[in-house]
Amino acid sequence: MKDRPATIGALRAAGYPDRTVKQEIARNAAARLRAGQPVVPGLVGFDDTVLPALETALLAGHDLILLGERGQAKSRILRALPGLLDEEIPVIAGSEVHDHPYRPFSPAARALVREHGEDTPVVWIGREERFAEKLATPDIAVADLIGDVDPIKVAEGRYLGDELTIHFGLVPRHNRGIVAINELPDLAERIQVALLNVMEERDVQVRGYRLRLPLDLLVVATANPEDYTNRGRIITPLKDRFGAEVRTHYPRRLADEMAVIEQEARVLGGEVVVPAFLTEVLAAFTRALRAAPEVNQRSGVSVRFSTANYETLAASAVRRAARTGEDHAVARPVDLGQVLAAGIGKIEFETFEEGREPEVLERLMRRCMLEVFRRRVGGLDLSALVAKFDEGLAVETGDLVSAEELLGQLDEIPGLGRLLAALEGGEGSITESPALAAAALEFALEGLHLTRKLDRTDVGPGAFRYGAT
Repeated sequence: MKDRPATIGALRAAGYPDRTVKQEIARNAAARLRAGQPVVPGLVGFDDTVLPALETALLAGHDLILLGERGQAKSRILRALPGLLDEEIPVIAGSEVHDHPYRPFSPAARALVREHGEDTPVVWIGREERFAEKLATPDIAVADLIGDVDPIKVAEGRYLGDELTIHFGLVPRHNRGIVAINELPDLAERIQVALLNVMEERDVQVRGYRLRLPLDLLVVATANPEDYTNRGRIITPLKDRFGAEVRTHYPRRLADEMAVIEQEARVLGGEVVVPAFLTEVLAAFTRALRAAPEVNQRSGVSVRFSTANYETLAASAVRRAARTGEDHAVARPVDLGQVLAAGIGKIEFETFEEGREPEVLERLMRRCMLEVFRRRVGGLDLSALVAKFDEGLAVETGDLVSAEELLGQLDEIPGLGRLLAALEGGEGSITESPALAAAALEFALEGLHLTRKLDRTDVGPGAFRYGAT
């Protein structure tokens, strides 16, 4: 900081460029693309759809609106955009609205420049001071976003018509930065009109007189596609002010859904292993819900639902390890019961399904288990394992049954190594883990039950017995 120019004159002498915020973002976005870096990091499954549209909009210098259902990474994109700003920029010292040293517009900054000229002091501000995110709610007023007359300044002796009586709102205070508005349709129409002027005419009316605000901004908003139609709640002229519309979507491939789950999930209870085949079941379950006629698809099934399910599954495994004294926590199919119990309230069902919600979720989960079982184990011969049950073997499992206790019910598990290899994609250290072996065995038992080769009976809350059909 001490090496930075400290006055307007020193800034000019150093050759500081006069760029708008949109030119700054476009330049930095182009530099990232040339370096082979993502413009917005951490996005999965958007490489061929969302990212090209987003990159083009930023390079064009367009205000943009992100349209998508809930849980489609819209907020993640918004919060990543400040990374495209310069690390620091100069502003006139004491300016409430980050006046550009070469182009001040606020009354206080203009007066300072008139008094000191090229010796006007400047300070440097970072990216975090140039980004504002506001969740649109019906109670937001023009004063919150644009500004209002400050009664304290009036009480100090200034006239109401004096520009110096204005207390600036959120948008002017983030001049030369990014203003992000989440759920734009929830703003009242009169507030949308105020944004209309800010984005194009660059003037607003505060308490009856016009205030010129030549703001330098990138405005980014989010909305649900249903609210962005002709029947929606966004005024038509405001739509016209956004130069680009970027459509987001849920992961289109099962592998992308799994990657998002593993990237976003956080388990707080301790170290835990979730086998890949169970992550695949959770991803398939979410995708099945998005296509189910019993689910209200207008509300969507968020990626956050998948992430929460993964965290619940892992936490159930941690709970079992803590209760049974196991050294390693490994998730098993029996933990999916906790997922169903925890997730039922997160899905909006159609009204004609009222009272059948648990049944619908359980049916879809079973279907997904069967799909993953057939996909991963379909070509494997498990007849030797089924034969043991035909000879009278019965195996009990539950959410508080340890891996050692589960495996101890079988003297030998025919084809266990091949089963583990089929489920995890290769043999190795996995075959030496009793907890993973128990997870694979339980998955195989459930798959054999779903293919009607074994019978399953409930023997208590979260506990089952597998036997011959």
